[in-house]
Amino acid sequence: MTVSARKRIWGWWFFDWASQPYATLLLTFIFGPYFAEVARAHFAGQGMDAEAAGAAAQAYWGWGQTASGVLIACLAPILGAVADQSGRRMLWIWIFSAFYVVGAWMLWNLVPGEPDLLRAMIFFGLGLIGMEFATIFTNSLMPGLTADENMGRVSGSGFAFGYLGGIISLAIMLVFFVAEPSGQTRVGLAPGFGLLDYTAREDARIVGPFTALWYAVFMVPFFLWVREPRTASRGINVGRAMAELWQLLKSLKVRRSLAAYLLSSMFYRDALNALYTFGGVYASGVLGWSIGKIGLFGVVAAISAALFSWLGGKMDSARGPKPVITLSMVVLIAVCLVIAGMSREAFYGIPFAEGSSMPDTVFYICGIVIGAAGGTLQASSRTMMVFHTSAERATEAFGLYALSGKATAFLGPFSVAIFTTLSGSQRIGIAIPLIALFLLGILLLSWVNPRGER
Repeated sequence: MTVSARKRIWGWWFFDWASQPYATLLLTFIFGPYFAEVARAHFAGQGMDAEAAGAAAQAYWGWGQTASGVLIACLAPILGAVADQSGRRMLWIWIFSAFYVVGAWMLWNLVPGEPDLLRAMIFFGLGLIGMEFATIFTNSLMPGLTADENMGRVSGSGFAFGYLGGIISLAIMLVFFVAEPSGQTRVGLAPGFGLLDYTAREDARIVGPFTALWYAVFMVPFFLWVREPRTASRGINVGRAMAELWQLLKSLKVRRSLAAYLLSSMFYRDALNALYTFGGVYASGVLGWSIGKIGLFGVVAAISAALFSWLGGKMDSARGPKPVITLSMVVLIAVCLVIAGMSREAFYGIPFAEGSSMPDTVFYICGIVIGAAGGTLQASSRTMMVFHTSAERATEAFGLYALSGKATAFLGPFSVAIFTTLSGSQRIGIAIPLIALFLLGILLLSWVNPRGER
């Protein structure tokens, strides 16, 4: 069946739409805060005070993300090299889609009271690995979709479409499923049309199966419309694949722009992912927000991300990805500085009036800014990688991009876990290490050519 170029682009965009809820619903706005809530109650039941229990919950979540990151770092370069050598990408997307669905579905089993936190982290990690590796192979299809002058628009519009999917999925969860402390959703409905038990937190736990079903349904257009380039299959030979990967790594000595970009993105992507990962946990532990309120915050942030990913894609096509990436990082550093100085009681020592809503307002503004800068940063980063490769070498290049992003994928969560553990403060634990990572990213980006290797 012949598929038009426009349909292939739309099919490719549907991966962003289908996969985004793992980040929006599970990593950031619903399951992450629910995990923190359950873990905090668990540690408080072991005799910890409220602040210590909150810090312990955040650190546990951080160590779980660190473990997943280490596995991704170890497997990404090997799988990328093997897939490039075999000439097959769709098969790997099918396999890791199954990881995504199973991992997400099994999160239903995290029940309050006597929670199995380890099992929840294992299945969360399985789904996260599925999402990350499926993304590697779908990104490698991007160079064959359009010409260079439109690449920024295609990438930015893809992220905007994905964030729109995240907004709609989150809105559905908030309207029909996630309950406030009153036992009803934000619009006054019984959770799950009255089929879910709020006392057993089924309203929050349903987010796992919901995310799995969303992905399974909306990946259908991707598999129907996207075609991978026809290349000769040489079979799977891990030894040969590793030899080719080693040759590629050695070539970085003479590819200065690519080497600098991979190092820069390694640090700033770690920081951005950690900011997404711990945003909901911070709002729950520091500001005392309910999961429903965090979800509403997520809708606002995702709307901002969708709009600015689209606008950033236009700026990317007009000016190139490098200035968009730099500006986004500067904005995110400013957000981290705000987070470092804010608590429910004061902002950098300036007290709020008792019962003031100012901390909530400030954090909502932070969410808008994080969404805007984070969305444009991700979209333009994907464009910059395309400018360092060709359609014929895309899998190899995006395998290397995955290596740079995942070789230290644990660094953001690890540094947050370490700083949180040592300081006993969620605010310091999030802000200080992430600012350092963004600054490293800006410094290394100065050696990157604006047009890559074009």
